Amino acid sequence: MRHILTGLGLLSTFVARAWAGQPTHIYGVNLGSWLVLELWMLPQGWVNMGGELCGSDCSTCISTESAFAQAYPNTVNATFAQHWATWFTQSDVDTLKAAGINTVRIPLGYWIVEDLVDRPHETYPQGGLYYLRQGLGWLQDAGIQVILDHHALPGVQTALQMFTGNCTTDVQFYTPYNYGRALVWTAVMTALSHLDPSFANVFAIEAANEPINDADQTPGYGTFQKNFVQIVRAVELTLGISVSSSNLSLSVSASVSDNFTAALSETSSATIFSAEVQAALSQAVPIIMGIGETYGLQTIFEASPFKRSGTPLVANFMDVNWQYNNPPNPANAVNGPQAYDDHMYFSLAVCRGNDSTSYMTSICNLPTIRADAALNNSPLWFGEWSLDTEFNATDEFLYKWADAQKLAYSQGAGWIYWNFKIEISNLTNGTARARQWSYLEGLELGYLTQDPAAFHDPNVCAPYTNSTLNSTSSSTSNSNSSKTSHSTSSSIPLSIPVACYQPLLLFMYFLASLIFL
Repeated sequence: MRHILTGLGLLSTFVARAWAGQPTHIYGVNLGSWLVLELWMLPQGWVNMGGELCGSDCSTCISTESAFAQAYPNTVNATFAQHWATWFTQSDVDTLKAAGINTVRIPLGYWIVEDLVDRPHETYPQGGLYYLRQGLGWLQDAGIQVILDHHALPGVQTALQMFTGNCTTDVQFYTPYNYGRALVWTAVMTALSHLDPSFANVFAIEAANEPINDADQTPGYGTFQKNFVQIVRAVELTLGISVSSSNLSLSVSASVSDNFTAALSETSSATIFSAEVQAALSQAVPIIMGIGETYGLQTIFEASPFKRSGTPLVANFMDVNWQYNNPPNPANAVNGPQAYDDHMYFSLAVCRGNDSTSYMTSICNLPTIRADAALNNSPLWFGEWSLDTEFNATDEFLYKWADAQKLAYSQGAGWIYWNFKIEISNLTNGTARARQWSYLEGLELGYLTQDPAAFHDPNVCAPYTNSTLNSTSSSTSNSNSSKTSHSTSSSIPLSIPVACYQPLLLFMYFLASLIFL
């Protein structure tokens, strides 16, 4: 039981299984602050755009896309178009390809589907879909696969977080109305992923980024998980895409065989789907038609044979251990390919010490993959992680810290670093923030290997895996608490991810040990 990473290797064929269309092993980065802007990653850029820095409470100033749109209604679209065109470019794609990156996770707000925004009550920049399609094309040409991450959900899924696009304490996502809007978003993104050539490299859609950790505060979330899977499969069955192991079947009338939107409208009446899914499919039809008109896809959507033998998308969820208080298990929603995501950020609460030995002991005895596998949450990838520490890390430590995290996360389906880049400016204390948060800067400094599958020292964990169970229990660093605020290296208090201790995951560690050892 003490040599946990060694034991995990026995599970590699089960845990690291890859669905069709998914890279065999994911080596990825997040394209954070591109289509969902988080100012802590580019504070000077945000100020230059007209935004504000408001310290530890992001609700008190112009700190999010929603607040920006309210403050600058006449110029918001032009300002964000400039940001979208410059934060992520063809040059970045070339660099990522050269670095061996095979996957990107793209955080998206619900407002990228503009018809879902309740204007004027809700305000967000418009025009992001054009830049998403452009960026997907670059990534496709580079052979890089894509996960579309519903990062910022309608109604806001977590309080006081910039990543939701609207920093507020008024959390309204967990309501029938906003669950419904999220399902419409999913139907649109699924249709685009299969029909728009720009989306051909999308292999997965993530249902909801970082919901509230306390399941008592997320009523209806388990039903939403099941409806999310149903709506993805409803679109795919309409397209004639075979979904292995699915218990759903659908036949589309020959009279609509040359009109996908008409066929989807017919599907919206199919009683094999829940009432929520039927309603969302119906609402998605005119939105898809509008996107077709805007982007020259009308023939594909409305006047072409659409039946195809494509690959079903992977439905992606935060793992069950993200939440506590009897959370719904997304494995109960499975219907076709499905995978799970965990986000790993370390802190004093996790490691029982702000020192290098505590951090290494924690990561080198990581039970997350086993705990998730015991609840059928596999394959599991680690969709966010960084080199951040709550102590002043030396260069020597960051080489080890990078190796140890890659080694741990590679026991699953792979990893996706947060973030691909970070601004370097006076407001980030030069490279101080990028040093531990930017993949490209980490490559430049040598902490991260040029070959993402390689290690400086593949035995980096050997000195740390003989700890007692008592000491390794603190490694349950599943980031199941909301992201909390602490001061960054630039002395600007901004919301940056930190993980906390989760008793449920420790319990699952014991269970997994009994099952697998």
